[in-house]
Amino acid sequence: MAPGTQNPELYLLLYLNLNFLIYEPHPCKMQMFYTPTLTHEISEFQFAPEESRHIVKVLRKKEGEILQTTNGNGYLFTVRIREAHPQHCMAEVISSQRKPNKRYHLHLAVAPTKNNARYEWFLEKATEIGVDEITPLICKRSERKAIKADRMEKVLESAMKQSLRAYLPKLNQAISFQDFIKKEHQDLRLIAHCDEDEKTDLKRKFGADQDVLILVGPEGDFTREEIRMAYDQGFAPVSLGESRLRTETAAIMAAATVTIVNSG
Repeated sequence: MAPGTQNPELYLLLYLNLNFLIYEPHPCKMQMFYTPTLTHEISEFQFAPEESRHIVKVLRKKEGEILQTTNGNGYLFTVRIREAHPQHCMAEVISSQRKPNKRYHLHLAVAPTKNNARYEWFLEKATEIGVDEITPLICKRSERKAIKADRMEKVLESAMKQSLRAYLPKLNQAISFQDFIKKEHQDLRLIAHCDEDEKTDLKRKFGADQDVLILVGPEGDFTREEIRMAYDQGFAPVSLGESRLRTETAAIMAAATVTIVNSG
């Protein structure tokens, strides 16, 4: 957990609603699908069985209808259905475009929560906001030390499609706190914790177009030893406000703050 604002829930609700309006201007008209193997050099392809079933069985799309899909690496494709089969829907590429990526990189290293649903909520909302990289961080006080990576990938894919984004966040393998901070990190390194150390407000600690790595600890916070280890590795302490937040709320607050600074 990490300090937050006096009204974090209101702040997040307002930001996420604004984010929804910015990135989903026509939510009832536009739908995104995910085809990771698709490149701009391919003219025809087959949707994966899960996507095929959703397109044909759930959405009842027919031959000749137009869809949009992404490969998660920045390319957005407009395609036309050639064969509406529920197990292997075939399509042809009409056009493709490379969506520009952000001018900064946001990496969140966040301890898994005891309740899986809370961490999945964080993954979903962070993807909608625009996180680039996520690392599950196993700390001394972590109550959950194993994660379901396949399930987390599905949550990220779904959130990417729902928010009409063309970039899928990178999900790293879970790693111990000690091993992670000893790695070489070129980003601005920050740690949000609840100890009484002097901290700088997150929004005042970095500037626009700057790559940022932020550590967020488990429900019981980082230990004092972990905090010292982070300081020794060049991580600077930051505050998210005055209130104490749950792990997943603190992580979303951090992501929203970085995005807002870069939107100004």
